[in-house]
Amino acid sequence: MFAWLQRKVSRRQGLAVVAQLGGLGALLGANGLTTPGEAAQQGPGAQHKRMHGAGANVTVGSVDHVRNGFDPHALLTDWDTGTPAIDARGRRVRNFQIDAVDKDIEIAPGIFFPAWTYNGRIPGPTLRAVEGDLVRITFRNGGSHTHSLHFHGIHSARMDGISGAGLVEPGGEFVYEFTAAPFGCHLYHCHAIPLKRHIHKGLYGAFIVDPDPERHPEMRDVAASRLLGSGENSRWQEFVMVMNGFDTNFDDENEVYAANSIAFAYMKKPIPIARERPVRIYLVNVTEFDPVNSFHLHANFFNYFDHGTTLAPTLRTVDTVMLCQGQRGIIEFSFADHEPGKYMFHAHQSEFAELGWMSFLEVV
Repeated sequence: MFAWLQRKVSRRQGLAVVAQLGGLGALLGANGLTTPGEAAQQGPGAQHKRMHGAGANVTVGSVDHVRNGFDPHALLTDWDTGTPAIDARGRRVRNFQIDAVDKDIEIAPGIFFPAWTYNGRIPGPTLRAVEGDLVRITFRNGGSHTHSLHFHGIHSARMDGISGAGLVEPGGEFVYEFTAAPFGCHLYHCHAIPLKRHIHKGLYGAFIVDPDPERHPEMRDVAASRLLGSGENSRWQEFVMVMNGFDTNFDDENEVYAANSIAFAYMKKPIPIARERPVRIYLVNVTEFDPVNSFHLHANFFNYFDHGTTLAPTLRTVDTVMLCQGQRGIIEFSFADHEPGKYMFHAHQSEFAELGWMSFLEVV
């Protein structure tokens, strides 16, 4: 027990250091951390009320999303479908541009993280294409270190984003090109060494490949429901959530957790959901330093499509899924039979939830 407590105290010291350097001590206070003397003076009832009363388990203050250059609520539905074109062979081409940029990101009120980013945001842009599209990404490295784009998908060895296949020195440029396949919920990230540092610093993003309904006649309607812009897709409420963590004192343990980078963003400002329309979440885990992350939905159950590469669920009627780093999937559910209200979702590692990865859907 004492070894466990010592490890936990050491883990939290990172936040204390951040507070001393100018970050908010509010993140500490929001999680009920006090000295033994303070706890004795307050008494157990006061301590419990301060930690859990009136929804107090959140950070105090607000993050400046304008200064960050992105809003976590906008990230939920900010699909980058590229600039479309038709090549000489009649193929549909989607052209994207991604720049690596060093940038400080405010991940919780007053707590800044020295990030490496794609296009100045964490996660990077959510690239979205259709199965069979020719995807062409011009990558420019404006950062201070060697970076790359490694896509989870099918492509040639020379497009893999590793040494000799797309690593880009500062000031350099490389064009990645491949056919979008397979359909599903995927990701991309930097594959430069040390890998854990380049991923943890923020170089990752979601990559969604919608199925082409004409290639799946046996389940055409289901495939069409995932095709952005189709009539079948218009009834769905779709969101992308990238689960991540931040090691603020660089001791290889995270002090802040979130979905889409900003601690408690969707708890302070719940995500509005229309009760009569189904919900689809593209879920990606890129949390470094922890072997798994998870997603738990309160008061409801969902179907889960592991990696999103099937049109039939791989898990039916579950309320929690666990993902290792790089694993991802699609979650589908409905609140049609529920009364309006705020429904919580969060990581089911309690520590992650209490350090930022706790959220609400507001069914209206």
